[in-house]
This record gives sequence, C-alpha cells and structure tokens, in this order.
Amino acid sequence: MAEVRYEQATRVYPGTDSPAVDSLDLEIGDGEFVVLVGPSGSGKTTALRMLAGLEEVDAGAIFIGERDVTDVTPKDRDVAMVFQNYALYPYLTVAANIAFPLRIARVPKAEREKRVHEVATMLGLADYLERKPGQLSGGQRQRVAMGRAIIREPSVFLMDEPLSNLDAKLRVQMRADIAALQVRLGTTTVYVTHDQSEAMTLGHRVAVLRDARLQQFDTPRTLYARPANTFVAEFIGSPSMNLCRLPVEHGALAFGGVDIAVPEAVRNGHAELIVGLRPESLALASDGCGALVEVIEEIGADTHVFCAAVIAGRDTKLVARVPTNVAPHQGERVHLRPAGGEVHFFDPESGIRLS
Repeated sequence: MAEVRYEQATRVYPGTDSPAVDSLDLEIGDGEFVVLVGPSGSGKTTALRMLAGLEEVDAGAIFIGERDVTDVTPKDRDVAMVFQNYALYPYLTVAANIAFPLRIARVPKAEREKRVHEVATMLGLADYLERKPGQLSGGQRQRVAMGRAIIREPSVFLMDEPLSNLDAKLRVQMRADIAALQVRLGTTTVYVTHDQSEAMTLGHRVAVLRDARLQQFDTPRTLYARPANTFVAEFIGSPSMNLCRLPVEHGALAFGGVDIAVPEAVRNGHAELIVGLRPESLALASDGCGALVEVIEEIGADTHVFCAAVIAGRDTKLVARVPTNVAPHQGERVHLRPAGGEVHFFDPESGIRLS
C-alpha cells in the first residue's frame, strides 16, 4: 500500500493547445478510496491514465509512496487497473484470467492456484473457475476483472468506470461490494466515474474536475454541504441545487416575495449575489415565491416537485423535495419558501462560494 501524490501534473495532447489535465495537485492517503468525478472532457480518465503510466506527464510529477513514477513504465509502477470493458481474455477460463498476472510474473503453479482460489472465494467466483467469460453475466465478468487486479496485491488499484456497463440494480449491488472489498483489503484506490451518486456513495474523498482543473477535493458530506463554487453546487446532489441570481436590497435578497437575509461579510459591496438552496431547503407554503408545477417525480416517501417561476424578472426553474403525502399535482400553482435549511451565497462573477 502507498499514498499517491500529483504535483502540478499536466497533460497536453499533441495537436491541442488546451491541457487535458491542468496543474493537478492531489494527495491521496495510504489506504484511502478516492473518486475522480466530473462531466465528459473534465480530465478525470486522463488523470487516472497518467497515474497508470498510460499517458505521459508533460509537466509536474506523480509519486506513489516516496517514489517519483513520472517516467516509470506502467509495469514497474505496482498498480493494477480495472477497465470499463473488463478486458478479459475470452479464450481463457475464469481461473486462467485471474491467474494471468501471476503467470507473467512466473509465480509457481501451486502458489498461483492457491491464490486464485482465495481471490475467487472472496469474490463469489469459486463455482465459475472453469467457465469462459462468454458464459458469465456482466457482473460476474466485472468480478473476474477485479480478481485479476486483486491477485497482484498492488500498491494502488485504479478503476476506470468499472460499473458503467451494468444495469442499474446490479450497479448498486456492485458499488456496495467494491466498497466492502476495499475496506477489507485496505488498498489505496483511485476510481473514475461520471456518476456523482456513485462518487458520493463510494469515495472517502471525492475530487471534482471540470475543464481539466480540480474544482474541489473533500469528503462527500462537505461537497454537499459546502460546495466551493456554483459548478460543484450544481454537479453534486440529485436533483441539483437551486441557483438564483438576485439583487441585494437593504441587506437582503428578494426571493419571489420572501426576503433572505445576507450576512454583512457576504454583502461586501455586491449589488447582486447568486443564492443557492438545496431541494430539501424549499417547502410548500401558503405564501412566498409563486410557481407552476411542471413535473412530479415520486421517489417513495418523498417527491421531487419541479417548478417554473419568475424571480427578479428572470424565468427560473426550481425543484423542491417534499413529503409525498403533501405533494401537489402537475399543473398546480404553488408557493415555495426557504425552509430553514442552509442558504448558500456565491459570487455572481466568479461563482466562488462566499459563505
């Protein structure tokens, strides 16, 4: 096991002017499970491949433990990677696929068989060792790919969207299995996904990337409760945070007829602010911001109410999370008020958090 450190790590693909990863600084603790998340093109997969040695580092450095691996070949970095497409050998059995790294390392046959049995038992594959990948389900093939990584006992596991080919129910189960397995093994793990729900449920800490730059690196709870900017505020959380640009008048923001007090330190001469409210921080009320219900999304005990409103002269989309037993109907006129949850304030130009 080992810590991982990116120091101003940059990758610029030939023929392009903009970096795919731009001056990435990231410290991942020994035994930590860190998720890199962001939209397509944010640089998360490139960052992972730089750590694996599959992409060059054009500037900066990458360390595994105390060793600078910036120019070390992939096979000498002591990492194991699990790919989105499993990358199994179709003509080999499950046992042979799992054992392949040991065979390449010339581990004696008896030791290989012993370790294959241990890993297969850990992953629930003991009854499938003689099957070929084509005879397995998607979830089973993913377990084989993980087994092949685990058997190497590397310093770092790298996982590149390993669950994206699975159906929704199996993804949820595999998420739980991967989290439990990582705790059991205690191996430093770097995991890439575009799914913020997956990132929030798996990572000890989550690195949010956008346009090749790191936006925020913190625990899932902190990302949700104190997003560093409007991008993180919108990207983390489902549904995303309601963001409204409002004028500051007499030390407050007028949210559709409801005044939201602004701390003096936040006002700091701003004529406008962006205010953020999570869906659970908006409640149905007898008065307040008038809105038209456009979509109702029932999720069991709670319902997401998607509304259209006009706030400060701007057409605005709002979403509230309310108990299902009091949810309105589509097409109904309602009033919404801030409901005691935390109010977030952001700079209207930079989008940086002010509170």
